[in-house]
Amino acid sequence: MSRKVKTILIVVIALILIVLITSPRIKLFESEAQRPGDAGGGDRRLPVAGYVVKPEPVSNKLNSTGTVLANEEVELRSEISGKVEQIHFTEGSRVTKGDILLKINDSELKAQLFKQESQVKLAADKEQRRKQLLESNLISPEDYETALNELNSIRADIQLTEARIEKTSLRAPFDGVIGLRYVSEGSFVSPATRIANLQNKSSLKVDFSIPEKYAKEVRKGQRIRFRAAGRDDFRTGTIYAVEPKIDPLTRTVQIRAISVNPDGAILPGSFAEVEVVLQQIDDAMMVPTQALMPELGGQKVFVLRGGAAAPTNVQTGLRTDTKVQITSGLKFNDTLITTGLLQLRPNMPVKLTEIN
Repeated sequence: MSRKVKTILIVVIALILIVLITSPRIKLFESEAQRPGDAGGGDRRLPVAGYVVKPEPVSNKLNSTGTVLANEEVELRSEISGKVEQIHFTEGSRVTKGDILLKINDSELKAQLFKQESQVKLAADKEQRRKQLLESNLISPEDYETALNELNSIRADIQLTEARIEKTSLRAPFDGVIGLRYVSEGSFVSPATRIANLQNKSSLKVDFSIPEKYAKEVRKGQRIRFRAAGRDDFRTGTIYAVEPKIDPLTRTVQIRAISVNPDGAILPGSFAEVEVVLQQIDDAMMVPTQALMPELGGQKVFVLRGGAAAPTNVQTGLRTDTKVQITSGLKFNDTLITTGLLQLRPNMPVKLTEIN
C-alpha cells in the first residue's frame, strides 16, 4: 500500500471518530434547545422568594448596667454615748419598726430626772405664792416673773433629760432585716460607733444610667426589666426618679427604678443587667433586613406586582437583629422579594417559588 493511500485512510478514520464523539453532544444540545425556558419560547422568569408584610409587635430597647440597692438601708448608731446594758436583737433576724434593739445605761440620767422633778415641785409652790402676793399687790410683777421663769426653766430641763433617757433605747426606724452586730454588752459606744446595719429588702431600688441622647425618652412610670448577677430570671420594675441633670463627666443621666422582692432572693449590692423599653409598637410593619437595598439618598425594596419586580423607596424606623421597621412606602399584605436582588431590574418578570 502506498504512502498516499495510508494517509487517506488515517484521515477518514479520524473523521469517523470525530463524528462518533460529537454526535451525542449535538443530540443533547438539540434536546435542551427543545426544553421550556430556552429560545423556543419557554419560561424565562427569575425564581425568587417572597415575604408578605404583616403587622407585628416591636419594641425599642436600651440596655444598661446598674446596681441593686435596698429600698431602705441605715447604719444603726446611738445618738448618745454610754455603756451598752442590753442587746435585744439577733444577727440576721427580722425586726419591726419601733422595736428596741439596744439599751444604754441610763442610771445617771434617771437620777438627774429625779432631782429635777423635786426641784420643779418647789418652784411650782414658789410660783403659786408669788402669784397670790402679786394679786394682793404685795410684790412687783418682776418678782413674780422671776419665779415663773425659774419654774419654766426646770420644766425644760426635765423635758431635756427625758429626751436623753429616751435616746438610751435604740429603736428600729423601719421594718427590715438586721445584719451583723459590731458591739457587745458592756461596750462603750458613741455616735461614731457602728452597731449594725438594717435593711428593708422587701422592695429593691435599681440604679443605672443611660446616654444623654436618650434622656427625653425616659420618664417616670416607665417599665424596665433587670437581671441580677448569678440569676437567670428577669424581674420587672418601674422608674420612679430621674436625675434632673446630665453628669458632665460621663454624659449620662442617672435613673432609679423600684421593684418588689417578696422572696428576698436578690441581695442589695448586686450587679444588674437593665433593659429599658423606650418605645412599644403593637402593629409595626416589619420586614427582613435582607430585603432592603441601599441607594443614593435612601433605601428601596422590590415589591411583587403583577408578576414583576417593582422597585419602591421606603423609610425605615426601629431595628431588631433580623428585621427593620418600614414607616412609609409599603402597606400591609404587600409581597416583598427577598432573594436574587442583585439580578433584579425594574419591572423584570419573576416567578415566586417560596413565600414567608
